[in-house]
Amino acid sequence: MAAGLLIAGGATLVAGRSPDPAPVRIAAAGPAGQVGTGAPPSTAPTGTVAQLPLSPPVRLLIPRIGVDAPVQGVGLNPDGTVEVPPLERPEEVGWYREGPAPGQVGPAVLLGHYDTRKGPAVFNRLPGLRPGDRIDIRREDGGTVSYQVRELRQFAKNAFPTELVYGDTAGPQLRLITCGGTLAGNGHYTDNIIVLADPLPPGR
Repeated sequence: MAAGLLIAGGATLVAGRSPDPAPVRIAAAGPAGQVGTGAPPSTAPTGTVAQLPLSPPVRLLIPRIGVDAPVQGVGLNPDGTVEVPPLERPEEVGWYREGPAPGQVGPAVLLGHYDTRKGPAVFNRLPGLRPGDRIDIRREDGGTVSYQVRELRQFAKNAFPTELVYGDTAGPQLRLITCGGTLAGNGHYTDNIIVLADPLPPGR
């Protein structure tokens, strides 16, 4: 599956708010403070977290950056790229429904716009997250699954880390994706910003 999603990851998210905005960079990477495409990601913890039954996510909450947003399932476009929420709904988050749901084994992938021509979008403050920040996801079954940011990574779209985002994992994981870098003349940002997060035990 990872190989088939290489184009999908590389083409993620269209922007285009104002001419020549400041470059979008992550505020903090991981425990080693590494930023950019060359540094290897840290290893996910191997502690045991029980897998939850399948239930689609319906709301995403990230207290540090003020996100309290609805989540809708997205699939693939005819050209093989991952769908993103419509630009006319910039407050909406997309969950890649062909992959695991939050709480299941594997990487649950949520995507959101950084901005649109009308102004900031749902993941506008995502680059400011830091390791240790909490992420809560409400599920359709009424439950909530919680994660903790492990690190942020920033990659050029032509070097999208498909295996890191979509590859198999030993337990439940979360990936949040938005745009970053500089705004090119075609209205697309040059980079993707990726948040890697690990599950918190129930009750924390």
